[in-house]
Amino acid sequence: MPNPKDFSQIIPPHGGYRELQSYKMAEIVYDATVAFCDSFIDCRSRTHDQMVQAARSGVQNIAEGSMASATSKKMELKLTGVARASLEELLLDYQAFLRQNGLRIWAKDSPEALAVRKKYQSDSSDKSDVSDPYSLKTATPEVAANTLICLINQASYLLGRQLQGLEQQFLKEGGFTERLYRARSQMRNGGKKT
Repeated sequence: MPNPKDFSQIIPPHGGYRELQSYKMAEIVYDATVAFCDSFIDCRSRTHDQMVQAARSGVQNIAEGSMASATSKKMELKLTGVARASLEELLLDYQAFLRQNGLRIWAKDSPEALAVRKKYQSDSSDKSDVSDPYSLKTATPEVAANTLICLINQASYLLGRQLQGLEQQFLKEGGFTERLYRARSQMRNGGKKT
């Protein structure tokens, strides 16, 4: 009887989404969106609910995709894509908020946008208020919305890179069904790799 340890792992390690930079950034966007909407969007407005739900969807789909990766790379790819699409919907809402309120939309290379990106990328940034690292609770609507646009763009960039990595991993290793087939073939061949 072949030793089961000789077979490649059928159910690979999965989960671990809390360590993903994309998840961490999406979580910041979600928490900040709740604060933004509570401060600047009428709580009875459909937009309030939709923005919060789009932000939540970004976070939840990253987590769900990571957990689903145990048995479905296809599902992980799909849900990671859904997370990115949800954040794109949220991005459009922030841009609409600024436009409809006659507020300035920062250019990608504006000093303000560069400062937000620098703060995100800096390991030594001020962490004195962990619950509000980008000072959004005291920001004007223009600064808060533009800061969130920068953070959403960062999260979307990270998710794009994650999708590329998942695609390459799938092409290299295959999916769950292929692993099952290889393991079963090995078992039938007395533990010899096929």
